[in-house]
Amino acid sequence: MTIDLIKLFLPDFLVDYFDFLRSEEKAGILHLYFEEKNLPPIEFNSRILISKGFHQEITVQDFPLRGKQVFLHIKRRRWTDKTNNEIVQRDWNLVAKGSRLTEEFATFLKEIGRF
Repeated sequence: MTIDLIKLFLPDFLVDYFDFLRSEEKAGILHLYFEEKNLPPIEFNSRILISKGFHQEITVQDFPLRGKQVFLHIKRRRWTDKTNNEIVQRDWNLVAKGSRLTEEFATFLKEIGRF
């Protein structure tokens, strides 16, 4: 799956801040794997940050594509501030509160439920 094609189906933040690693289809379910790019948050530009790996992968459900369920497997990065060893990370709203759905998909389902 190319990045241009992915941009048509996925939230902008995912394409802008994450690298697409691979896709797999298992039992009619599409699994897409992403890893946060090594681009420290802008609000920490004044600090010296070193990438220290990733948080545990999270899995969230997104909009179905062509009748297939879609699950996004996302690994968020963390950095260490070289001067004080503080752990730094972006504050992502990847998952809608109280669900395992992307925020955008949960909002869509709420809207169609009103009709």
